[in-house]
Amino acid sequence: MPDVAFTWLGHGSYRIDSPGGKRIYVDPWFDNPKCPDSEKHPERADVMVITHGHGDHVGSAVELGKQHAPAVVAIIELASWLESQGVENASALGMNKGGTVEIDGTKFHMTDAVHSGGLYGGDGIIYLGDPAGFVIEFENGTSLYAAGDTALFGDMELIGRYLEPDVAILPIGDHFTMGPRQAAAALELLGCRRCIPIHWGTFPVLVGTPDQLREHATGVDVISLEPGETVTL
Repeated sequence: MPDVAFTWLGHGSYRIDSPGGKRIYVDPWFDNPKCPDSEKHPERADVMVITHGHGDHVGSAVELGKQHAPAVVAIIELASWLESQGVENASALGMNKGGTVEIDGTKFHMTDAVHSGGLYGGDGIIYLGDPAGFVIEFENGTSLYAAGDTALFGDMELIGRYLEPDVAILPIGDHFTMGPRQAAAALELLGCRRCIPIHWGTFPVLVGTPDQLREHATGVDVISLEPGETVTL
């Protein structure tokens, strides 16, 4: 069976191609300054996963959802909002923490995340549900921890114990999320020896770097990508 293919789209956005050929977009924001032009107009999307309702994670979700009608995996409030914006059947799989949904052989386990969530608009902040992470378990047995935006929290140990991700996709930029030192501690709690760092380098305030993560996470395979680059897992 083919491997899982991961493509970083800059900032907190990425694409995953499953062994079964499904194209999964996580936190699509194609207007981010690091997204390659070649990735800004997807030709298809089978599944769209949204971790939380900040503009830099939900920025292209409505457009992508309207164009390709993917299955939507998100906390129920966010899924319902997407449906209200014209994304067809977005709330059909709306879920909550501790739950699991399965789409064509891929399982999405919703976990906790320590962050905030809300979309800034003309009428103030629209609450779009609690931030979350996901452990995505593929048909070939590979599992990825898509942490979303989060601080370090002790229950990452439980995520590692019960969901056993092979690769952790962690934010390392600092300021809005955990930085490299905290991400290294997260990897210890998860018991995870492979990490793809994201949510770094987009803006000057995001000062954390993959090299700093390597300094703190000795013995971990830190898979540092350039936006648009693909790695098989």
